[in-house]
Amino acid sequence: MTALLGCIADDFTGGTDLAGMLVKAGMRTVQLIGVPDGPPPDDVDAVVIALKSRTNPVKDAVAESLAALHWLREAGCRQFYFKYCSTFDSTPHGNIGPVTEALMKALEIDFTIACPAFPANGRTLYKGHLFVGDLLLSESSMRNHPLTAMTDANLVRVLQQQVRSKVGLVDYETVSKGDAAIRERFDALHQQGYGLAIVDALSNANLDAIGSACADLPLVTGGSGVALGLPQNFRRSGLLADNAVADALPKTGGLRAVISGSCSVATQKQVEVMSASFSSFSIDPMRLARGEDLVAAALDWASERIAQEPVLIYATATPDTVKQVQADLGVAQAGSLVENALAEIARGLVRLGVGQMLVAGGETSGAVVKRLGVKGLRIGPEIDPGVPWTSTLHKDDTQPLALALKSGNFGSEDFFLKAWEKLQ
Repeated sequence: MTALLGCIADDFTGGTDLAGMLVKAGMRTVQLIGVPDGPPPDDVDAVVIALKSRTNPVKDAVAESLAALHWLREAGCRQFYFKYCSTFDSTPHGNIGPVTEALMKALEIDFTIACPAFPANGRTLYKGHLFVGDLLLSESSMRNHPLTAMTDANLVRVLQQQVRSKVGLVDYETVSKGDAAIRERFDALHQQGYGLAIVDALSNANLDAIGSACADLPLVTGGSGVALGLPQNFRRSGLLADNAVADALPKTGGLRAVISGSCSVATQKQVEVMSASFSSFSIDPMRLARGEDLVAAALDWASERIAQEPVLIYATATPDTVKQVQADLGVAQAGSLVENALAEIARGLVRLGVGQMLVAGGETSGAVVKRLGVKGLRIGPEIDPGVPWTSTLHKDDTQPLALALKSGNFGSEDFFLKAWEKLQ
């Protein structure tokens, strides 16, 4: 069977987030790590290719995204989706706009939308302005992000700085009238010479209407939210069955561990909550920089405890601490030191018998799956909005590994404690 929807995600946790939305909407979905060599599994409706391109140089991000698009077209996909973060992580010179225009050119189209809204996680769009909870994006913690600081909440203005096309707006008044009104606005903007449109959304009902209005768009771009409305288009056309158990995963066993590299406010609280009940080990970037073998130290520490309880190994820190480390070591070196150490620790934990692992942070997740040699993931049940359990694609004679790859800002305070229940 040929996959219907082909998706390109600019980081690993974002890919899992999107894939989880598609599974919730009834599409059997796999996430592939990087552009694959062979074909997708036969029993899937959607394929998500997860790249590590969010903070890459623009040229590299465009090249990787075009390679992913080529593979998805060869796989027979009928519609394409470019997924980025619900907080539109991208500087004025960032990758969202250039990648979108490159995909449009390759598909020979001259109009698409951008809608990062994800109301279930507090990301809403009104009059083109992105809110995080009750705060404008520019007033949220994202203003201090070490790599993609977002200091402007007006996404029409932000995206216009990145693209040559004119950027318009489909405002909430139009969206609230439903899919027909949204399509009319798409057509009007297109006729007026706009190539891209930011689309407002305050609720899942808005996302459903936007998704319906996008049925005939070859390319859709946004966060994972809009993807909720796309599967029904295939269902209405008779291409997608209603009876598939989309979130079924093979059984996994083994020991349990949490790896956390995110320094987001949400993850800081999750680390604090788990540390109050379970053993934890902190990775200090400055000690890594001095050449201390914290990988061996962490694994020795874990080997004495992991048979009795889940363990937490983290490099999560406050924004002030992160800024000081980056000032001392440089942004790139600080990031790579931590990511490489956590990835090596993850590989060591699997060798110790870990079969179920939570990983927090997009960059950390990318490093971990690469070090583990993971080529693809089958998407399973949702833990919290935007974060599903997955299992590694495996040969018949190997045991799959259960992985939950969490974006830094996602998940409730007790996420690290309750996630295991979904695997029972």
